[in-house]
Order: sequence, then structure tokens, then C-alpha cells
Amino acid sequence: MSDQVLDGPHGPLRVRVYTPESPAGPGLVWVHGGGFLAGEIDMPEADWVARSFADRGIAVVSVDYALAPFPLAWAAASEAPEREGVHYPVASDEVEAAFRWAVDSDLARGPWSIGGASAGGNLAAGAALRLSHGAGPVPALAVLAYPTLHAVQGHPDAALRAALDADPDADTFGPDPVRVMYENYLGGPVESAEIYAVPGTASPAQLSRFPATIMINDEVDELRVSGEAFGASLRDAGVDLDISTEPGTRHGHLNRPEHPGATASIDRFAARILATSPENKEQP
Repeated sequence: MSDQVLDGPHGPLRVRVYTPESPAGPGLVWVHGGGFLAGEIDMPEADWVARSFADRGIAVVSVDYALAPFPLAWAAASEAPEREGVHYPVASDEVEAAFRWAVDSDLARGPWSIGGASAGGNLAAGAALRLSHGAGPVPALAVLAYPTLHAVQGHPDAALRAALDADPDADTFGPDPVRVMYENYLGGPVESAEIYAVPGTASPAQLSRFPATIMINDEVDELRVSGEAFGASLRDAGVDLDISTEPGTRHGHLNRPEHPGATASIDRFAARILATSPENKEQP
């Protein structure tokens, strides 16, 4: 493991590189979550996840992207320091730049995938979408863990609504707080946001070159509405999609390595990443 500082699109950009002892070929650029305004590369959702992939032979570049503002009212309520922060497209540009850097590096001999958790899943999907609309390089695979992809989120079905009502501590990502989260990230109204900031609004035509995708959502998590809606758009676009729900999980289970669902998800993600490499095609 080593930290490197890149010449990023908005100034210095730190990434953390995890080199496997027994490389299997592929690489992964990974982006932690935190509502766009929190989280860091030492949290389990970044460090434990990256180490877990490296243990399975996958080189990982974890991105320490710039965070959105932490408003004074929220800072007072959480006893966190106020932070000026940045707005879109800074973090999105940094994730794309980290992916381009990884592809041009000699850190992995196989294809590079891009992925992330929660808000990090948004940043990974947005970068993949932008890359797919240009000259590339297009990731071999998008790896999305319980992502948020819509600023204006639909309502859960009756079964999910009942599960959330039965577990109030898990009921934290309804439409109103999600909109507030995006407005803070965007620095403006969600209605004017472009698709790279809110990938769930992309049409099937705009998703036609989006990479093959594996998505694992949490069971009792209203953000599952966003992930499943994006999955439907990917299917309409003809994108190869593997989407599932990790049983018995609330939002953010990769940040809780002790939960059995965390390792189960890593195993499924890793199998798909490893299969992107021609030399590993025979693996499940």
C-alpha cells in the first residue's frame, strides 16, 4: 500500500494504491461514500474494501476525492468542524482523472474497472458515463455498491416501505434528505444538474456504451429504489447487468466488515472483476 499525489484537474489529488501479493491481472479504481461531504480513504468502506480486493489478486486505486461543503448547521448538530468544500464537477473530475491515471500506469496488466459505494457509486457511474461518451478509456466493468443515482428519488414499493417502517434506524434516505444531499453537492437546484452528476437521469440512448455493471443493493435501504431504477435503464439500454440485494443489510454494509454480507458482496464483486481479464475467463 502506498499513497501518491497526482496532478489532478483541480490541484493535487491523493490516491492510495493497493498492490496484491499475487496479482491476478485486473485493476479497480474505487470510490468511498459519505453523502459527497464525508468519508475518507481510511474508513472501512475504502481501506478494508481495497485490502479485500487486493487479497483476491486485484490491484486497487482508492481515490481521496475533494468533499462537498459541510454546512454550519450540520456541523453544529454533529460536532464536526465546518468545511468550505467544493461542488460538482470537482469530485467527478477527480474520479475520472484517477481512472485515466490508473489505466496509463503499470499497476495492473489486465483491464481496469471502476466502482464505488453509495455516493461513491454515483461518482464512479458518472465518470464511467462521461468516459463512455468520449474517446474513453471505458471501464471494463462498473462495480456499484448501494449507489445513489437520482437526486429526485422515487418511492419504495409496499414491501420495502414496510421493512423501513419496521426498522426506523434504517429509514434515513427518503426523497427529502436525498434532495438536500444533492443540492449541497451540486451547489444549486437538482433540476439543472447534468447526467454525469445524476447518472440515474440518463436515458437508455445515453447509456448505450455504459460498461457492463454489477450492482449490489442493501435490503432495508430506500436508496435501493434508485439503484433498481438505474438497473432498469441499463437493461433498456442493453447493458450487461448483474443486480442483486444483499440479504439482511442496511445501507452501508461494506463499512461494517464484521457483517457477513460484507465479505459475501466482496466475493461476488471480485469474481466479476477477475472475469474481465482474458486470462481469468475460466473462473466463475
